[in-house]
Amino acid sequence: MDIRKIRKLIELLEETGISEIEIKEGEESLRLSRHSSAPAIEPPQVHYVSSPAPRQESYPAVNSIPAPAIPSHHESKPVPTVSGHKVRSPMVGTMYTSPSPESPPFVTLGQTVKAGDVLCIVEAMKMFNEIEADRAGKIVEILVANGEPVEYDQVLFVIE
Repeated sequence: MDIRKIRKLIELLEETGISEIEIKEGEESLRLSRHSSAPAIEPPQVHYVSSPAPRQESYPAVNSIPAPAIPSHHESKPVPTVSGHKVRSPMVGTMYTSPSPESPPFVTLGQTVKAGDVLCIVEAMKMFNEIEADRAGKIVEILVANGEPVEYDQVLFVIE
């Protein structure tokens, strides 16, 4: 898809107040959403609704059939078992590992950082917030990939 088309779609999204749009061209597809807290490839939600059936003597009661469990989409990711200091997200947003797509990442696995070094950027409400290391050490785990949504208090990095 052409970047100009994508920009026009973003402008359309902002101007009209539409919350989400999905476009498919051949094998390519694009989904734009104003809500950054939901994953972009989330499957559609399934809701089970039962309505009371008319009572008749010859039919068994509808309430005797157990309802299937509805899966929760808000399951938290497991907290890493690696020992060390966990750097957590101070907000809900989208994590970026570099200042721009062409730039190298702020930190890499195994890199030594000092307190105050920028580890990543979390975009929240069109504001880019630098997340800094609050202690010196070595990056032993990077738990969120570039462009993934993050939740408040989610572990992003582990520093030893």
